[in-house]
Amino acid sequence: MSEVHVLLVAGTHGNEINAPWLFDQWTKQPDIISNYGLKISKAIGNPKALKDCKRYLDSDLNRSFRSELLNDNGRVDCEICRARELLSSYGSKGTNPCQIAIDFHSTTSSMGSSLVVYGRRPADLAIVALLQAKLGLPVYLHEGDKTQQGFLVESWPCGVVIEIGPVPQGVLLASIIQQTRLVLETCLYELSRVGKGLVSFPSSLIVHRHLRSIDFPRSKDRQIEAFIHPLRQGKDWVPIQSGSPLFMKLDSNIVKFEGDEELVPVFINEAAYIEKNIAMSFTKRETWKFLSEWEYELRNLFYEPH
Repeated sequence: MSEVHVLLVAGTHGNEINAPWLFDQWTKQPDIISNYGLKISKAIGNPKALKDCKRYLDSDLNRSFRSELLNDNGRVDCEICRARELLSSYGSKGTNPCQIAIDFHSTTSSMGSSLVVYGRRPADLAIVALLQAKLGLPVYLHEGDKTQQGFLVESWPCGVVIEIGPVPQGVLLASIIQQTRLVLETCLYELSRVGKGLVSFPSSLIVHRHLRSIDFPRSKDRQIEAFIHPLRQGKDWVPIQSGSPLFMKLDSNIVKFEGDEELVPVFINEAAYIEKNIAMSFTKRETWKFLSEWEYELRNLFYEPH
């Protein structure tokens, strides 16, 4: 069996400081988190932005892994250059190639501990199914959004995002650090069991499949003219039906959800998404049968030559 190499990334956004702090403590006290017999590399995604406690300096690193950006020699943005560095070090053709990337994030939204996958890569779905079975975490399946592309984990054969929240940007919070550590240790433990052939996969996976994102109501000059309704704020993962309140204006007029099916909002009022004109995203909750292909593709990462 070839030894799978796992890349752990924190600080992809420089104002999400809890996972980088945990990584730093792990470096100083290696016994606080076990490697579980796995080959592991840890990286700070955007160290320059982390130093300034900014989400990014020139452009969003977690939207910078698009081939047209990476191959454009005229692009010398801080984050485009950093994306190239990460791939040069840890990509499939890098000096220290990794097969699995786990990217740790925090959010200002009330997402709790959750998992994000991009598209339907079988190995990705196998990992989140294991973590969901162990920890009960909701899974956000992001697909079909042409305005949001170039995510870090998509550049590795297998990759998952861990989201922990809510926490203000730039704030260390005990509960966030503890939740991050729990998910990290569980992930490493389950991957080690996959490598040893000891893991049992669940029979199903519950996903929240991305449908679309919506912006705040805006005036003709693009100014926000309504805020998240008090009954919607902090209610990520809670289903809504037609007539459910979404936004409220200062005069108490309410903007309601209109639709024919029950949907589940996520990333409600995420601070970083205002610049992306996203007030929340709508998903559809679905239960999928666990497919043998998912297990095969994940196990194959441990057995194929690297």
